[in-house]
Amino acid sequence: MNDPSFPLLALSRHRIGIDGVGVTTLVAGAGCPLSCAYCINKKLLCQAPKRISPQELFDRVKQDDLYFRATNGGLCFGGGESLLHLDFIEALRPLCAGWRLTAETSLHVSPAEASRAADLFDDFIIDVKTTDPDCYRRYTGRTPDHVMGNLCWYAEHLDPARILVRIPLIPGYQDETAQEQCVRDLRALGYCGEIDTFPYIVPKQEANQ
Repeated sequence: MNDPSFPLLALSRHRIGIDGVGVTTLVAGAGCPLSCAYCINKKLLCQAPKRISPQELFDRVKQDDLYFRATNGGLCFGGGESLLHLDFIEALRPLCAGWRLTAETSLHVSPAEASRAADLFDDFIIDVKTTDPDCYRRYTGRTPDHVMGNLCWYAEHLDPARILVRIPLIPGYQDETAQEQCVRDLRALGYCGEIDTFPYIVPKQEANQ
């Protein structure tokens, strides 16, 4: 395997309780298959990324090794779609022994990519958004191909403790009733892990568009 690079947009250190277990550094990368109406990283994703090697990233984050090991934390990959960079994660993994690697993902990837990611990441924060195909299409600009299938595969093959599913209340797209239906849909699919339901806080200018 060639030494892959990662399209780094930003690093955010010393995050606690929002990006997985323990103290984490959020590694934001470019690239996303979705075009979500209220994307909180829309401006960030428009920036030209800096491409770095696994060793270069490790050298930039290793200063927090003690925090990671003491709290069972590590790196959380997000920004765009973290599962688009699996060659990089595979090359980085041996450098990060003793750290947890968490993926923030929409699971809007192929089944092969989702399966491979299960062996590379310790934990997954999955932004399902909605189980309603029409709502998903209107909000993300894409069809929900593979998403539910990938989640079903994870529910069957992974320890539920490794997965957190997030379902937002999306103003103008999904209300509380629809959000509750999404939870029921996921339980019916066999997912027994944690589900986080929360409201999107939409900037006024975007909500009025």
